[in-house]
Amino acid sequence: MLKTSDIKDLKLAPEGKLKIEWSGQLMPVLKIIKERFSKEKPLRGYTLAACLHITSETANLLTTLEAGGAKVVACASNPLSTQDSVAASLFKDFGISTFAIKGEDNKTYYKHLNQVLNYRPNITMDDGGDLIHLLHTQRQKQLSDIIGSSEETTTGVTRLRAMEKEGELRVPVVAVNDSDTKHLFDNRYGTGQSTIDGIIRATNILLAGKTFVTAGYGWCSRGIAIRAKGHGANVIITEVDPIRALEAAMDGYRVMKMKDAVEIGDIFVSATGDKHVITVENVRKMKDGAIIANSGHFDVEIDVAGIEKIKKSKRKIRNSLEEYVLPGGKKVYLLGEGRLVNLAAAEGHPAEVMDMSFANQALAAEYFVKNKDKLENKIYTLPKELDMQVARLKLNAMGVDIDTLTAEQKRYLSSWNEGTK
Repeated sequence: MLKTSDIKDLKLAPEGKLKIEWSGQLMPVLKIIKERFSKEKPLRGYTLAACLHITSETANLLTTLEAGGAKVVACASNPLSTQDSVAASLFKDFGISTFAIKGEDNKTYYKHLNQVLNYRPNITMDDGGDLIHLLHTQRQKQLSDIIGSSEETTTGVTRLRAMEKEGELRVPVVAVNDSDTKHLFDNRYGTGQSTIDGIIRATNILLAGKTFVTAGYGWCSRGIAIRAKGHGANVIITEVDPIRALEAAMDGYRVMKMKDAVEIGDIFVSATGDKHVITVENVRKMKDGAIIANSGHFDVEIDVAGIEKIKKSKRKIRNSLEEYVLPGGKKVYLLGEGRLVNLAAAEGHPAEVMDMSFANQALAAEYFVKNKDKLENKIYTLPKELDMQVARLKLNAMGVDIDTLTAEQKRYLSSWNEGTK
């Protein structure tokens, strides 16, 4: 197929190219992989469709895949996460067919998903699972073309595990999110910093002294909580998992039910991957002036439709900040339409942390090609040695040296004969 695009404005390309270059300087691990891919061309002859956040960091992944010989086509994985200048540069400067416009409606969003699938990809990359879901529900004839699909998010992996459990998964999947060099760093440090960045950009409020309620205590939520605490906020955690709740309590946070937290919180952020974590009834009980945000992948964690039904009025105060006046005159403020606040109101994760996540994505594509006749229709994790390789490359780039085991230490760890002397 001819290279085509659906983007906001090609004139934005120069700005986008500078953003891509800047991010590239901060992604040394991906750069090393790109240099090897350029020589070896492991993806030659394959078409790869990527449904990811179209940001400057993602652009560096896409150009790495293209350097590896793949024909690459991309669309956005969220209607508000696209950086329009980057989308323009991807098409104009790098020749990558790109379908993404910041603020696109749902009809356009799904049109773009279908447009990338029209290229008949052999490998797909998802950020939330929408592309692979579309293949399984509306474009099943193309499943035979797919040698593998990689998934970047906790939310997407949850969807895929449900498909696998029900016997509905018809392609091999690598859960990139499950690699240690992804979820231990991207989810925690990336989500933590970028979520706080989004809240501050949207509101320009002082976090110090505020009561900050974080729904969940998985890797994303704990990253948000520790960054909020670092800004001087009084952090409350709500949880349904007793182990995570216990851990949050022992990490020094107040832990309580959401129904109790809503009466004292100033700022609420949900990052659980589940639906209606913050309900309309919760919102009714919030303080006047409460701020509500979502940092989960899909816009389902806050019952926005319910808030819309009960509102007396609504107006836009700032970019990504909407004021809702509720019955009785109380006001609450919703950030980024209830979508991913770190991408709707800010720029997403810093390039340094996406360096590892996207290194795993690039290696997953290569893994599919090398193992295309061996993989079953189930969920895989990248081999541990690849995870360790990414970590070593990152440490080298940071100028950090670590110890190695001596021969004696290796023997001891593999022996069961030595004990108390």
